[in-house]
Amino acid sequence: MNATSGLIVLTTPEGKWVMPPHRGMWIPAGVRHSVRAVGLVRMQSLYVETDRAEAMPVHCQVLEITSFMRSLIGEVVGLSLDREADGRSQALMDLTLYEMERLPSLPLSLPFPSDERLAKKCREFVGQPNIHQTTDDWSRELGMSRRAFTRIFRQQTGLSFVGWRQQACLLSALPQLSAGQSVTSVAMELGYENPAAFTIMFKRAFGKPPLAYLGLR
Repeated sequence: MNATSGLIVLTTPEGKWVMPPHRGMWIPAGVRHSVRAVGLVRMQSLYVETDRAEAMPVHCQVLEITSFMRSLIGEVVGLSLDREADGRSQALMDLTLYEMERLPSLPLSLPFPSDERLAKKCREFVGQPNIHQTTDDWSRELGMSRRAFTRIFRQQTGLSFVGWRQQACLLSALPQLSAGQSVTSVAMELGYENPAAFTIMFKRAFGKPPLAYLGLR
């Protein structure tokens, strides 16, 4: 799918993905998922036969949509399905798939651990994130040593707890900002000391300040 406006939050048993405007989302066939729309969402969706998608990722990913890919999607979704593809239609579909396989992925995902207790704690955090929660807080609450918690968390998510916590806070901020909440109020809700600290962290992660990244400024 390719969003031209609004924001999409996708959740699966494996994690969470956030798709801002003008980006894309790849969802492999058979993945159980839920979708939440934030704002007035306009999007276009392409469905690829499984035997043609073998080169695509096996996990969900948020993708950068190039201007060329956006043009291709616009052409392909306008093709008629009532008749067998002619030469031009087939060429457009083949080229779209070729370009799709080469789209860069974006750091807009949040993996959940496979351990059910850890995953439950992660889902609770996503519902009410706070940048000040610590490794000691979580390991103590889960009845684990700090060392065991740190090792298992990294093994099952690929991230340190601190890195995961930051990513969770940043991804939770995107829907709120997209819905019109101010940078200041979002930063305060997440526990940042001031809006500047939040903006610096956001820019370090995504390359642009929050509103510019979402195309709101």
